[in-house]
Amino acid sequence: MQVADFDYHLPEELIAQEPLEKRDHSRLLVLERRDKTIHHCRFPEIVDWLQPGDLMVFNDTRVIPARLWGRRQPGGGRIEVLLLKALSEDKWEALVRPGRKIHQGQRLCFGPEGQLEAITEERTLYGGRVLCFKQKGAVLRGLLTEVGEVPLPHYIKVPLRNKERYQTIYSREEGSVAAPTAGLHFTPELMEKIKAQGVKIGYLTLHVGLGTFRPVKTKLVEEHQMHAEYFQVSEELAQEVAAVKKAGRRVIAVGTTSARTLETIALEDGRIKAGAGWTDIFIYPGYKFKVLDGLVTNFHLPCSTLLMLVAAFTDRELILAAYEEAVKERYRFFSFGDAMLIL
Repeated sequence: MQVADFDYHLPEELIAQEPLEKRDHSRLLVLERRDKTIHHCRFPEIVDWLQPGDLMVFNDTRVIPARLWGRRQPGGGRIEVLLLKALSEDKWEALVRPGRKIHQGQRLCFGPEGQLEAITEERTLYGGRVLCFKQKGAVLRGLLTEVGEVPLPHYIKVPLRNKERYQTIYSREEGSVAAPTAGLHFTPELMEKIKAQGVKIGYLTLHVGLGTFRPVKTKLVEEHQMHAEYFQVSEELAQEVAAVKKAGRRVIAVGTTSARTLETIALEDGRIKAGAGWTDIFIYPGYKFKVLDGLVTNFHLPCSTLLMLVAAFTDRELILAAYEEAVKERYRFFSFGDAMLIL
């Protein structure tokens, strides 16, 4: 399967640069898979498409200030670091630029007074570095909050005025380097309306890392290797999924990260197994979903693994037709853009 088969034309002006004033003022394109129909709605109208007994599963991860600006020591050359995943209390896997100038044993300092320090260790499989920080645990987390920045995607050029707008309202488990953006549309009031509709709410955690946003550089889809990301799923959620499936109701994932986590721990009968670990599941057309009955998601980059997942849940031709319709109707794309509900 060719990666180029998942390309589409997107005018640059449709890439949303800032979040809307109110989270739930975004638009919602509803795609019904069975009869291949498209409906144009406002996001709060999502309640009209939900049924009592449905279960919506949200990813409660929280974005950390994972982008660091610092200097090499000695020498003072400026560097940029993007933390990807914690390996221990004082070690992180990271991307470093300019990588060619960072050798093993290099000392790096961050912050206006160099209060955060790290030593570079071995290279990683994906071209990054392992950084061993001088500080660890709570002290390290405090310094990251002090000197780090929330890393916005490269296609967003406008500074974010309110950093909480790149967090979901239910975020609580720190560890992501990018937001699970399908959840950015939900407000406390909308969540209450959904519950009042008789819809169940469940949470899992997947810390978004390189696996979610790493570009596909191979020509063939099957040759791409996902980067592992950490997840946690409670026994409570596993029981909820089992009850919903037994009752013949729907499990609707909010975001591709929730979808990937559910399918990682899926049993053949549609139930899930509680636990924690690392997932590098890569979902693309041909994959047989075991848990998912619906998906809330944003509009994704051309040729991305996220678009491939959505195409697997629908149909490649159908999803590209829906994207073409969204472009025609001037929907806003990517992280701060509008949403889709696929049923």
